Amino acid sequence: MKKLLLSLITGVLFTTYSANAQDKNKPRPSLPDTVKTTISSGATVEIDYSRPSVKGRTIGKDLEPMEGKVWRTGANEATSFVVDKAVKVDGKTLPAGKYAFFTIKNGNVWTLIFNKTWKTWGAFDYEKNKAEDALKVDVKGAKAPSFAEKVTYTVAKDGKVSMLWGDYMVNFTVK
Repeated sequence: MKKLLLSLITGVLFTTYSANAQDKNKPRPSLPDTVKTTISSGATVEIDYSRPSVKGRTIGKDLEPMEGKVWRTGANEATSFVVDKAVKVDGKTLPAGKYAFFTIKNGNVWTLIFNKTWKTWGAFDYEKNKAEDALKVDVKGAKAPSFAEKVTYTVAKDGKVSMLWGDYMVNFTVK
């Protein structure tokens, strides 16, 4: 009886472990990407994010960002923004560290949010963690020079950070 019970427990544990391992290895439709640049001030800026695709859908209706709502500014886990030295983001100080990067689109103004709780799924827990905001900055959005099918970040040596998504372009400077 003890052997049967032990075999049953072992079988359940093995099956559970195998199923979980398969989920972790399952390909995601929004693939991860990283951009990392040492800017002219000597600070290293790294952005880790997942790249959703428009696939014929309408941004703001079928896809984020939704007007006035917090967006993880990518897909899957929250986008992370890492700086190895204290920097200024559009003139406001951001200490060295790793942050969740969120945005809120309000018309042509985008609020950039750098939150200390970086390990989170999407923006679902933002409300309970918003007291952890290290910095909020408002910037003006612009029309992208060409349509970006996937969310794309770039960081130039001069510290200009750009996020492109569909017809949207959001730029800010890190110095």
